[in-house]
Amino acid sequence: MIPYKDENPTTLPAIVTVGIVVVNTVVWLLVQGAGTEPALTRSVCELGLVPGELLGRVPAGTAIPMGQGVACVMTNSPALFSPLTSMFLHGGWFHLIGNMWFLWVFGNNIEDSMGHTRFVAFYLICGLLAAAAQVASGPSSPIPMVGASGAISGVMGAYLVLYPRVRVHTLIFLGFFLTRVTLPAYIMLLFWMAVQVIGGLPALSGANAGGGVAFMAHIGGFLAGVALIRLFAKPEFMHRRRRPIVVSRW
Repeated sequence: MIPYKDENPTTLPAIVTVGIVVVNTVVWLLVQGAGTEPALTRSVCELGLVPGELLGRVPAGTAIPMGQGVACVMTNSPALFSPLTSMFLHGGWFHLIGNMWFLWVFGNNIEDSMGHTRFVAFYLICGLLAAAAQVASGPSSPIPMVGASGAISGVMGAYLVLYPRVRVHTLIFLGFFLTRVTLPAYIMLLFWMAVQVIGGLPALSGANAGGGVAFMAHIGGFLAGVALIRLFAKPEFMHRRRRPIVVSRW
């Protein structure tokens, strides 16, 4: 399921949501060289989150192959800010576009529920808790983790709590066919969460975390958003909408 819009009006301009999209895009273009080498590998190695290096569980000098003749080398001085910097890095164009797409669909309403400053704090905290969940699932992993999806998962968890019945327009691929459906947000978001749990079962069962999708970061970020949204959302902001929310009648 790929959401492309919702029926959820806002009253505040999505300054922070747009700002996050801009920052991630600028980092991708200028710091990561738009995916070209050696900028991409250098950024992932130096600014990505490596659980085993951060916790000192991977010996210094260990080389992790990243491509043809390229490797990340572990050091005795882990990048302590990597849980934060990794949130603004991506591994490819589709990774970046996918994350920013989901943020654009759901982020403006969460920003609208709490205001700009609170949304910055909420986004960063969810991202850091998502990183903590990924580290906890594989504390000895030497694989760098990058991406904004942990923080965006927190935004999605918050959306589930605040707007579970808002209609979300979604694309669904059925083999070679593409169709559009409109679903209550809770169906789309809980389906997405189920996919993450299924994908994260190896880590949940104690298997070593490898490369690929950081499912535990997605789960951790989503649960963080569910748990924290009531602390950040302002009741007065929630009641100032220009028109009623359109909900599904089920």
